[in-house]
Amino acid sequence: MNRNTLGSMRFAIGLILAVVFWSSMAAAQTQVQGVITGRSGATMTVKTQDGETIVVALSAATQVQEVEGAFKLRKKDLAMTALIPGLPVQVKGSMNDQHQLAADTVKFKGSDLKAAQDIQAGIAPTEAQVQANQAEIQKQQSEIQAAQQVSAAHQQEIAANQAKIAANKAEIAAANKRFGELGEYNILGEVTVYFANGKVAVDPKYIPQLVELATKAKTITAYIIQVQGYASAVGSAALNQKLSMERANNVLAIMEQDGNIPLTNVLAPGAMGTSGQVAPDTTAEGQAENRRVVVRILQNKGIAGT
Repeated sequence: MNRNTLGSMRFAIGLILAVVFWSSMAAAQTQVQGVITGRSGATMTVKTQDGETIVVALSAATQVQEVEGAFKLRKKDLAMTALIPGLPVQVKGSMNDQHQLAADTVKFKGSDLKAAQDIQAGIAPTEAQVQANQAEIQKQQSEIQAAQQVSAAHQQEIAANQAKIAANKAEIAAANKRFGELGEYNILGEVTVYFANGKVAVDPKYIPQLVELATKAKTITAYIIQVQGYASAVGSAALNQKLSMERANNVLAIMEQDGNIPLTNVLAPGAMGTSGQVAPDTTAEGQAENRRVVVRILQNKGIAGT
């Protein structure tokens, strides 16, 4: 066998091995679509349209992206804290030894994130959002009607899918309500940080308390950190929403940087605005109590066994 023939055989074998390798890699990839129904430690649960619940493992390498446009070509990288219950997502990754989907990427629409954040903050959708939702519903109905006209034989299947979708939506709405009320979570630690009027900077005196809370959290199995910012009812609603978000983000930064809390274990900071007032805003003292950020350690009651 001459040198050229031997070289050609080696090249061919190498090419075959490369094809087999990349084919096996592609086969190992799994993609699911569904709605986040819960967060627990560095994992989240996603319920698919078929009613299957998938446990998704998050890591520092997981890419979280907001996609927009008809072909979803516009992408924006976001923090892992954006992954909140009620958010429809597309997850791509591979199954690990714990039978969890180890996520390489998690993608979602910006409009879906806004809706999920509004649910978390208890904010009613605006008229524009209602109209957009109605338009989407009408579009879906038109598509369903078109599909029904294509083949009468598919009507039963379509009806079954509609019932399944409706059941999932009802269950997700109930899950969101329970999460907002913390009905499924134990509160295992809490720190409240207060702010001066119109200010968003965290007073250094609170840093030791936040670090202590972070230290405690890391001793708890599958903990989640919830950060919610509030404002007093002084000034415009838009300003108060902005203040509450900036305050929550600044407190979260301390938990992450000084307390070494990974973002895989943090829910998106809640901008609660003037909701959840704890004191009358008619006095300076009451306003001071309402300008706050509440940080909690949460643990799913199912894990705690209670």
